[in-house]
Amino acid sequence: MAVADATRFTRLFDYRPYPKQRQFHALGATKRERLLMAGNQQGKTFAGGAEMAMHLTGLYPEWWTGLRFTHPIQAWVAGITNEQVRDTAQATLFGKEGQIGEGLIPADRIEDYTWAKGISNFLDTMQVRHVAGGRSLLNFKSYTQGREKWQGPPIDFVWCDEEPPSELYGEALARTTGTGGSTMITFTPLLGPTEIVCWFFPRPNAPHRALVQMTIDDAEHIPAWRRAEEIAKFAPHEREARVMGIPMLGSGRVFADVTEASIVVEPDAIGPIPRYWPRICGQDFGWDHPNAVAWMAWNRDSDTIYVYDEHRASEEIVAVHADAIRSRGTWIPCAWPHDGLVHDKGSGVQLAQQYRAKGVRMLPEHAQFPNGSNGLEAGIQEILDRMKSGRWKVLRTCTGWLEEFRMYHRKEGKIVKLRDDLISASRYGLMCLRYARTEEVRRVTDLRDAGYDPLEVLQ
Repeated sequence: MAVADATRFTRLFDYRPYPKQRQFHALGATKRERLLMAGNQQGKTFAGGAEMAMHLTGLYPEWWTGLRFTHPIQAWVAGITNEQVRDTAQATLFGKEGQIGEGLIPADRIEDYTWAKGISNFLDTMQVRHVAGGRSLLNFKSYTQGREKWQGPPIDFVWCDEEPPSELYGEALARTTGTGGSTMITFTPLLGPTEIVCWFFPRPNAPHRALVQMTIDDAEHIPAWRRAEEIAKFAPHEREARVMGIPMLGSGRVFADVTEASIVVEPDAIGPIPRYWPRICGQDFGWDHPNAVAWMAWNRDSDTIYVYDEHRASEEIVAVHADAIRSRGTWIPCAWPHDGLVHDKGSGVQLAQQYRAKGVRMLPEHAQFPNGSNGLEAGIQEILDRMKSGRWKVLRTCTGWLEEFRMYHRKEGKIVKLRDDLISASRYGLMCLRYARTEEVRRVTDLRDAGYDPLEVLQ
């Protein structure tokens, strides 16, 4: 098979990433593990292929701020099956069947290649000339090969195009440990909240990991007028994964019947919250899992609740959380769960009382409905009913709350109590909505209390 004329193909040099693709590339300078989670046909594989081509050749554009190799590298690219790798990542890098050299790697950089045995037109290895001299070596892998085929020598860079099984990804990490290398993953999250997904989403669980999500609105090659048509192609339970790059939870998703667009409002849409709207905040206590607080305002005229602010932090002392709560208004009552009655082992003081001592307006009793119940399902059902009737809104700036909304799901019929801290906090606030209050405004009975001096008028 002939290699294409080097002067005819310059796809790598023409690559101009979209903002989300560029963000993903830039994170390679500081993060060893990166995930680009995107919908279908939004440019995730092309972005991965462009970066791999740069590392193999050493041909980095002027705008490049990401990971950079100054020497030839040993690299892997992997996917679900040999055929899938051949038709996507291999085609992106080297061209389709019969067109080697028409991909992102310039034809004059391809030094040699070998075919895998027993699989039509599937490459086993490829050698690519690096600008520093010498050759980079790329091996093609698939998840169906099994763990043994993923064991071997140290590797500088691994690209998984489609979500890998966690045990194989562990092998990829092991191969890069000795070199101080990096891994890059690109996929559409159709398998739901898997172990790999939860390492990165909704927020990375380690400082060396990074996540970038692309949606159909970030894919500039899809015209705005065609996006609604593309969205309509997919079944409702698949749309968030295939269009928004949000892990698919299917029927297990608690808020499956509610679209994010139906509950999100822009801050400008309500402007400054009216003083006559009562407010309350709810707190979910935590240490290793986050301590979370959600602030809510209640438009009594329409019986609509607005989640307008949030605080979420792990492994912080009471004083830190109390400062965050007071900074939003010391007059706002705070609802809290029954574990606030637990006495601290060191001081012997109840957790709720510790917050009272720090100036937080904690409600006298733990969160309960008016009838004295505090069931999880009852609270979630009321939130869901309000969402469906347009009486539960969330400001777009509450990104943590929306992250949890996307992942909130059931397993074997039961709600999974994981990454639900802000939702739990808002549920406690909803249970105690009857205690919400408006901001106190001091009445001025004497003009001099307001700083008015009648003598100044006469001067």
